[in-house]
Amino acid sequence: MARVGGGCDDGGSQEHSADGAPERDAELRQVDDLNRMAGPASGGNAKAAQRLRHRGADLLVTGHALARVDTLGEALTLISQLADDALPLSSQAVFRADRELLHCVGQFGLTGDGDSGPFRLPLESVHPAAQAARTGRPVFLASPREYRDRFPEAWPLCDRDGHGAWAFLPLTTYGQLTGVWMAAFDAPVRMTDGLGTFLVTVARLLGQGIEQTYNGQADHALSQSLRSSMGRIGPGVEGLSVSARYVPTGGGLMVGGDWFDSIALPNGRLGLVIGDVQGHDVQAAGLMSQLRTAIHAYAAEGHGPDAVLVRASRFLTSLGEGRFATCVYVEADPATGTLRIARAGHPHPVLRLPDGTSLLKHVRGGLPLGLDLAEDDYPVSVVTLRENEILMLCTDGLIESGGHDMYSGWLRVRQALGPGGADDLDGLADRLLGAVVAPDGTEAGRLGASFTEDDIALVLLRRDPLDAGAVRTGRHLRFTLEQDQAEGLSDARIEFQGLLHDWARPEQVDTVLLLVSELLGNVLVHTEHAAALRADISGAQGRRRLRVEVTDRSDEVPHRRAPGELSSSGRGLVLLDLLSHRWNIRPEPEGKTVWFELDEDGPAEP
Repeated sequence: MARVGGGCDDGGSQEHSADGAPERDAELRQVDDLNRMAGPASGGNAKAAQRLRHRGADLLVTGHALARVDTLGEALTLISQLADDALPLSSQAVFRADRELLHCVGQFGLTGDGDSGPFRLPLESVHPAAQAARTGRPVFLASPREYRDRFPEAWPLCDRDGHGAWAFLPLTTYGQLTGVWMAAFDAPVRMTDGLGTFLVTVARLLGQGIEQTYNGQADHALSQSLRSSMGRIGPGVEGLSVSARYVPTGGGLMVGGDWFDSIALPNGRLGLVIGDVQGHDVQAAGLMSQLRTAIHAYAAEGHGPDAVLVRASRFLTSLGEGRFATCVYVEADPATGTLRIARAGHPHPVLRLPDGTSLLKHVRGGLPLGLDLAEDDYPVSVVTLRENEILMLCTDGLIESGGHDMYSGWLRVRQALGPGGADDLDGLADRLLGAVVAPDGTEAGRLGASFTEDDIALVLLRRDPLDAGAVRTGRHLRFTLEQDQAEGLSDARIEFQGLLHDWARPEQVDTVLLLVSELLGNVLVHTEHAAALRADISGAQGRRRLRVEVTDRSDEVPHRRAPGELSSSGRGLVLLDLLSHRWNIRPEPEGKTVWFELDEDGPAEP
């Protein structure tokens, strides 16, 4: 088919934006189908069999990349990178159909007579491309012999190409067949093991990308502008460093409903916000832009975190779009490291300690923004960020991408957060995205695409050390439990499990959880004050010491009692005496502190 190559316009000069992509649900269902259908390749080729098993993932990654190309030539180049031993794709051509003719408007890998002129093919001709255009059905030719037998009149056109197999697939836009994509292979190819379905889906992605060139220019301009603004975040303030990343889905837009922002506040404070508007379409992107601007304005006026979210929720409701958004707003004081946090239905922040240990910080929260339920209550939680500690804010795309749930996704994030120090904040952000976007380390980088089913927004906030050369050791946890937060007992237990995730003696972890529950519970039951918990781990691995202190403002000093067998209370100090290695009660100027210590290499429990 050398004349096709010689007569086609160059793909780089014939502009075709391919910024669109198929509906996400339909795309993911198709990928699931492909993964089920693409069984082992015939012939015992282990490499080909492995490639077929991963074909569904390759298709999704390529679809994401196709959503960001600017020309048809770039799209065909991306598709060509799917070639491997099981798919010896070597050449491609795209034909646009009108009432009577097929016109070649783009090609990749074809060479031929340069003076043959533009390729024109009558729709009524006996040619596989014309048949695909007339019937709307793919034409697969598995070998030169099959091509010659089925289309003898067209065979002389491609006799000199040296191809071994061909596929001619209809391209559909706006629900109508408007063209044909030709894929040619270096060797004979059997259209089995899901390969035919795979090629049909590639053609559908290509067709829907071309469709966006007709109606997506305004959406593209909007998303491009928003994406440009999303790529920037302020450098923080003196004493606090910030790094942020944004990755859109593979959908047609370059930005969706996720966003982040940094805001310079009065008195040298810093505001950070991260959020997620429901949906991934242009409407979600537009609402995100409006909500982001509104929150920035409310915060810059000096409103506290709770007031900012109350106003933002009412603003989103007033737009009448029927969508909600999740959000976290943080007001940071660089002088003290104090963070005042309000949360609206968003995933909890994560605290990374200087040694790489990561803890979910359970902060109180209210309903997502925009739910007009007359419940504008966004309680403010206070967290103190110590030197070289990092607070991570993210949208659920970072956690749940790749089929993970909130639990397994959190384990993956914790593992990625662990290595290295706190000095390279940008490197830490890149490592987090690498663990999610390209978990195998190859496909996304190879195709320049993101392998995500949801937008990802990520913000890292680090409190810088006063001495740039100082390296802090050990682990530290601070937790305050108010009287009306009894459910916070379970949050405290979860944070302690994270703090002791690598403790050498697992039975001691259960002991710590029991003693912490007793001390916090005693404050809630026997006083009218909040319980302030402080935990510190020091020493070398295997010989570490844990010290836990619980302080309250009550002057009533607990006494050790001898509870009866059926008593429901009175065992706290007894348990401290039996299970800890050291403990005591320390009077404070206002109230008291009960503390205990456990040694990692200490004596076994009685």
